This record gives sequence, structure tokens and C-alpha cells, in this order.
Amino acid sequence: MATIFILLYALGLVVASVIGFYIRKTVGEAKIRSAEEAARQIEEDAKREAEAKKREAILEAKDEAHKLRTDLDREVKERRGEIQKLEKRLLQREEMLDHKSQNLEKKDEQMAQKEQELAELKDEALRLTQEQRQELERISALTSEEAKQLLLSTVEDEVRQEAALIVKEIEGQAKDEGERKAREIITTAIQRFAADHAAETTVSVVSLPNDEMKGRIIGREGRNIRTLETLTGIDLIIDDTPEAVILSGFDPVRREVARIALEKLIADGRIHPARIEEMVNKAQKEVEATIREQGEQAAFEVGVHGLHPELVKTLGRLYYRSSYGQNVLKHSVEVAHLCGIMASELGIDETLAKRAGLLHGLGKAIDHEVEGPHVEIGADLAKRFRESQEVIHAIAAHHGDIEATTIVAVLVQAADAISAARPGARRETLENYLKRLEKLEEIADSFEGVDKAFAIQAGREVRIMVKPDKIDDARAVLMVREIVKRIESEMEYPGQIKVTVIRETRAVDYAK
Repeated sequence: MATIFILLYALGLVVASVIGFYIRKTVGEAKIRSAEEAARQIEEDAKREAEAKKREAILEAKDEAHKLRTDLDREVKERRGEIQKLEKRLLQREEMLDHKSQNLEKKDEQMAQKEQELAELKDEALRLTQEQRQELERISALTSEEAKQLLLSTVEDEVRQEAALIVKEIEGQAKDEGERKAREIITTAIQRFAADHAAETTVSVVSLPNDEMKGRIIGREGRNIRTLETLTGIDLIIDDTPEAVILSGFDPVRREVARIALEKLIADGRIHPARIEEMVNKAQKEVEATIREQGEQAAFEVGVHGLHPELVKTLGRLYYRSSYGQNVLKHSVEVAHLCGIMASELGIDETLAKRAGLLHGLGKAIDHEVEGPHVEIGADLAKRFRESQEVIHAIAAHHGDIEATTIVAVLVQAADAISAARPGARRETLENYLKRLEKLEEIADSFEGVDKAFAIQAGREVRIMVKPDKIDDARAVLMVREIVKRIESEMEYPGQIKVTVIRETRAVDYAK
């Protein structure tokens, strides 16, 4: 019984296995068919989508090609129009040139005819002149040379007689005593006063702690050195000189401002455009204070009191000016002392003579700012601040532009000549040099829209700052050419002069 039960159980298992196999097979085939059907559906959808995108791409390409063809046709049409315009302009120019050529040929013919007429008139004038000379010689019974010699001989005799009378009269009245007294007074004045003399220079040297500082002064792409040169009008020369920078410029006030500002920047260590501008402003204030102190010191040293504050300030500016081989302020003090000594010898007002001597060169402090010679500028300045008529006249007459009518004016002339004739003075060379530099700046300043102009590089370059709201880039280019033409027509100079116009716009705001 147990054996039968086991056999039936085993048979059941076999039948169940067979049935399960057939069921799994049927289900698997159904899934496979379903998957294959889905795959075919996906493939067909992909093909349809690809065909649609292909058609869209073809349409887009056709549209783009059509657009490009349209643009090309339009550009070709425009180019053809431009070419036709150029051809038309060329034809017009050819016609104008033909017309001008015909006019020139006519003018050449007219000129040739006029030259021939002038030659005939010249020959006729020479013939008439010769006939007149022959007729005059016949009438006077003298040749032209004989008549000329006779006239010269008569005039020479008359001039000699007049000169002899004048010399005799002068010698009889004042020569011996006047010359002796004048030599004595001048010799005494020179012996009693001797002043130091400063050679004229157009460069200053600033020492550096090390050569690495040169790179910091130049700055990235040269912005630091360019800013300093622009603000001061002084040229910075950074060469192979170890631990030194050279400041070059004809205006000593600007050069002193640049020197002080550069030394402050080196000591501070922070060198950038904003800091440079701040230091230049501080240096300008220091120089102005020095100018006021030097003017007061000069007046105190000479013993001249009661000067107008503006005259004292103007006098102090002479501390930074040089002329005739001397510092102009020292020269003025020297002239004042010489005038005082000679006045005391002659028994006239010593204080008045000193005052005139001290103020005689006043115009040189502002002659680069005001039009005219420094003699007239100084006289006008003294008149404006209510100096006495004797002082004004002495200032106006100290170079002989007008006749000296007072003893004080004559003393100022003599003292100025004595001081200027000291050894080492080189009058004409330096004066011409300064006038050339001032003329450069004057020409540049005469143009509308110019803010500042600086002559640098010993007069080989003029750098011009223009107002950006009045001068645009195109006008700046034209301005350079106009300034160059003015310089070429109005000045004489060696070599060439570089003209640089700088147009700069700044936008400034503050973060709060």
C-alpha cells in the first residue's frame, strides 16, 4: 500500500512537471512575441521621427540658403551702386582736372606774355636811366662818381664840425669830474657788496633707495610716470644712472614741485596715480609757502618794508627763476644793496633806491603768464599795487626801453648791469632758450579748448592737455597739425619738436 502511494505521488509529480513546462513555454512565447511587436513599433516610430526631422532640416537648409542668396544679391547690388558712384566721381574729377589743366595752360601763356612785357619794360627803363645819367653829367660837367664823392665830402666836413663842437662841450663840462666820481662810486659799491651766484640748471636729481624703485615709479605700462609728467609738466628721465632719477624742465617752479612730490612718494612707498595726484597737490602748497617765505626774507634782508602782500608773493616766485647766470631773487637783492650803497655815496634817498632795485625784476616772475616784456609787466604790476612813481619809472627804464629821467633809475640801470656782468653770466644763450620754451607754450595755449601746455625735453617736445568736453578725438588730430604749422611758421629751432595732444576723460565717485 505504501509502495502504491509512493508511485502515485511520483506519477503526480511528473504530470505536474510536464504541465508546468508547457505552461511556461506558452507564456514565454507570448512575452517574446509581445516584445518583438513593441520593438517593431519603436523602430517604426523612430523611422517616422527621423524622416520628419530630416524633412525639417532640409526645409531649414533651404530657407537659410534662400536667405543667404537674398543677402548676397542685396550686397552685390549695393556694391554695384557704390562702384557706380565711385566711377561717377572719378569721371567728375577727371573733368575737373582737365578743366584745371586747361586753365593752367592759359595762365602759363599769360605769364610768359607778361614776362616778355616786363623784360621789354626793364630794357626801356635801363635805357631811359642811362640817357638821364648822361644828360645830368652833360649839364653838371661831372660824372656820377665825381658827384657822389663831392656830396660825401661836403656831408663829412659838416658832421665832423658838429661832432667836434659836441665833444668839446661835453669834455669841458663834465667828463673829467663825472667819470672820476662814477668810477669811484661804482668801485666802492662793488667792493662793499659781494653775493653768491647760482649756476642755471634745467635738471634736478632725486636719489633712490635702490634701483627697484625705478620700476615702481614707472608703474604698470608706464601709468605712474605718465601721470607725474602730466600733472607737473616735467620730464622724468630714468636711465642707467644708479639709484637716481633726473627731472628735466625749463620751469624751475614745476621742477621743484615734481622733486618734492617724487621724494614724498618714495618715502611713502605707495605709488599709484591717485596717490601721485595727492602728493603733487601737497608739493604745490609747500612750494607756495616757500615762495611767500622767500619774498618776506628778501624784503627783510634789504630793509624794504610796507610792500603789498601780492608784491611779496610775486617777489618770492623769483626764488625759482634764473637769469643771466644767477638766481633772479638773489640778483634782485644784490641790485638793491648796490643801489643803496651808491645812493648813500651820492646823498640821495637810500631806502627808495633799495626799493626800486629790489622790485626792478618783478616782471620775470610772471612773464611766462602775461604777454609782453618783463620790464613792462613789472612796471604795470608796481603801478597796480600803488608803488611810487619813482619806483615805477626805475623799473620801466632799467633796460633802457625808455629814457631814465631820475637818479634812482640811473642807479638801478648801473646796479643791474654790474650784477648781470658777473663772471659766469651767459645772457643771450639762456634768454633765447627760455623765450623759445615760453613761445612753445604760448602757441599751444592760444588754441581754443587747451587746458594746459608744457614744454619738456629741453624744448624738443610740447605736451598739451585739452578739455575733453570741447575737443573730440577728430579735432585733437587736426589741432596737432595746426599747432605744428604755427610752430614751423613762427619759430626758429634746431632739429625737430614733437607735439603731443592728450585728451583724457575722468569719472570719479566715492563709495560710502
